[in-house]
Amino acid sequence: MTDSGAGATGADPLVVKELEFLGGMASAGGWRPASTLPEVAFAGRSNVGKSSLLNALLRRRAAARVSKTPGRTREINFFRINDAFVLVDLPGYGYARIAKERRAEWRPLIEGYLSQSPNLRGLVLLLDARREPTDDDRAMLDFLAERETPVLVAITKMDKFGNDAGRERVQAIAAALDLDTDQVVPVSARTGLGRDDLASAVMELVLTRGDSGLGTREETGES
Repeated sequence: MTDSGAGATGADPLVVKELEFLGGMASAGGWRPASTLPEVAFAGRSNVGKSSLLNALLRRRAAARVSKTPGRTREINFFRINDAFVLVDLPGYGYARIAKERRAEWRPLIEGYLSQSPNLRGLVLLLDARREPTDDDRAMLDFLAERETPVLVAITKMDKFGNDAGRERVQAIAAALDLDTDQVVPVSARTGLGRDDLASAVMELVLTRGDSGLGTREETGES
């Protein structure tokens, strides 16, 4: 399985020239950064590899903190990218070892954000290629469908599979969730597989209305 799309031409669809951590939202209806910029959110189970993938997407080693204890992050974190859009890192959900009381706190936080964010252009839902989709994953997709929020599914940890087995796994997950193939991007934070495909898809969400002001490597002279 190889990267396709913009990455194949040598142009980076997402060149991060400025990245600013805006802060964390700790409770439903609580503080959040005031912004009119478009937002793209990332969500997934607590052990799906979201922080590692965000670091790979942004080409930063520690933009999103990688915790050895899944489920530790309790806030919604906001990052302003190039003063052009806001990347929103939602807390991981569904980790079995986290107390039920804490998980109960996160659901209204996540759903509150998704329900009260007029600038939200879409959500990237991460699924682990080694695992079957869970009831929590399906509940998230159902909730987003009810709100008519555009969804892209990134299937993580694809480096654990060979080419043929990887393709079969992606097809099986897509079929299990009744997803179109253009909604699914296989990725690996370790190898970089799918990074440019994911970046292109994120930029399509950002550019749904208006120009993001983001450049490619060719436009900025970066290599």
